[in-house]
Amino acid sequence: MPILHINDECVPCSGILFDKDGTLLDLLANWGNWAELVLRGLEDQLAIMGAGFIVERSKVLGTQHDPQGKLIGYDPAGPLTMATEEESYGVLAWQLYAAGVPWNEALTRVKSITKNAMYELRRRRMAQPLAGLHSFLEQCSAASLKLGVVTSDGAKTTGEHLEWLNVAGYFDSVVTRDRVKNGKPAPEMAELACRELGLSPEETIIIGDSNADMQLGKGAGLRLAIGISASGDGEHLIDADVIISGFNELRITY
Repeated sequence: MPILHINDECVPCSGILFDKDGTLLDLLANWGNWAELVLRGLEDQLAIMGAGFIVERSKVLGTQHDPQGKLIGYDPAGPLTMATEEESYGVLAWQLYAAGVPWNEALTRVKSITKNAMYELRRRRMAQPLAGLHSFLEQCSAASLKLGVVTSDGAKTTGEHLEWLNVAGYFDSVVTRDRVKNGKPAPEMAELACRELGLSPEETIIIGDSNADMQLGKGAGLRLAIGISASGDGEHLIDADVIISGFNELRITY
């Protein structure tokens, strides 16, 4: 059985499940640009009515901005990283509803804003892998590890991102939010991925950047839950078995 080396720890495993946003791809380089476009579009809608956000701009999606307003970070426990598409619609539409727009109309406007933002991302093919990702996936492939993706994103966007990252061929199971009844942190995604890959939970590891990923792994009875935190602190990953700052801390032998 292949061995995953995490610094000084050695863990036998037959498969690994990966979250997508913030784990395979750099969330800020992709969804950060989306958030900037969406917030700008929403601000324009509100300005027409002489209104503004009902909370601080940074609280709408859980983003961090410099003094000039440029997005420079995000809350790993916030909507940008954890909300489903439908949940994001609700968060954004509430801003318009509070300004006097009927709910159905607010949702229609938000869907138009987010559609335009996604069009722009697709036009630019904006997806950047986390450092060391391709090298680690190559090691996994050479060791014949079975790999899967478990993401709160939808099937279409997930397929596009994996293609843009040039990693789609590594994964034999891709479980998106629309394929299960209960999303993260419920264990259903991991359970489905394990079934499709022919893996038992006890021989499977999950890597993710949110605590919901860690809870997903624990709930499914996976062997190990690895939290990845680019900042290195990982304070939000309270249910992780181990926390790493990047894929360069992982190595596969067989």
